[in-house]
Amino acid sequence: MSANQPQQPVEKIVHQGLRLDHDEDRGRFSLWHGSTYIGFIGYHREDDVVTIQHTIVNEEFGRRGYARALVTLVLDRLANEGAKIVPECSYVQDYLRRYPEYQDMVVKG
Repeated sequence: MSANQPQQPVEKIVHQGLRLDHDEDRGRFSLWHGSTYIGFIGYHREDDVVTIQHTIVNEEFGRRGYARALVTLVLDRLANEGAKIVPECSYVQDYLRRYPEYQDMVVKG
């Protein structure tokens, strides 16, 4: 492999069997791996604008790609709904720098 070949991007979701639950009343998207609760994204929604407030993954699952998977699943779902986002969460801000394909969802202000 030559040194100037582009590096393959990291897979955004490396786990199989993930499930995203949506609790609209509580403003949460929860991530499950099988029957194991992994963590959640808290948000506030007004019309088509979703403010992503925080990403919380249980400590035992940290640094294993679950937060990245959670954000990917949520952003893909919101994109399919035509929603825009305000990324207050620092993890989501970092994620958006790594995966610029979601930049068109960000509300410019």
